[in-house]
Amino acid sequence: MSRQKVTPTGREAPLGEEELIVTKTDPKGRLLYANDVFMRVSKYTPREVIGAPHSLVRHPEMPRCVFKLFWDTLLKGEEFFGYVLNLSADGSHYWVFAHATPTRDARGTVVGYHSNRRKPDPAQVAKIQPVYQQLLRAEAAAADRKQGMQQGGAALQQLLTQQGVSYERFVFSL
Repeated sequence: MSRQKVTPTGREAPLGEEELIVTKTDPKGRLLYANDVFMRVSKYTPREVIGAPHSLVRHPEMPRCVFKLFWDTLLKGEEFFGYVLNLSADGSHYWVFAHATPTRDARGTVVGYHSNRRKPDPAQVAKIQPVYQQLLRAEAAAADRKQGMQQGGAALQQLLTQQGVSYERFVFSL
């Protein structure tokens, strides 16, 4: 499945205060299910979404190191909470507060992931944006993408250490 590059427009895609975006993926992060709210806000069709990597909606202004933390957390079998900036098919964006959890079979084996997302308060977005911009600068200063992700992760860890909190505690404090 080939994807065309989407260019951000700076316009915000509407997501209602009471709406919940729900997706389910396989263990590799390929979409198996997306609810109608996801379909409407992302502006993709079911044919474009099902089987595609969830990174289909990754916004270029979202630090890669946060996604590394996201996947590291899920791969340890833990739940993840965090703020995510997503990109719709038409170039508009939408912020979400994400909660992702592993889905397990009857024997406890992880068979996929489930995520619920809601619209964060604008004041929370205003607090996380400068942090993410700092992480993006750290990532961009590196010689390559892998090193950038490591430098961004180090910058994030330094911020968390200075505040004496975990990432989860940090995002819940905003």
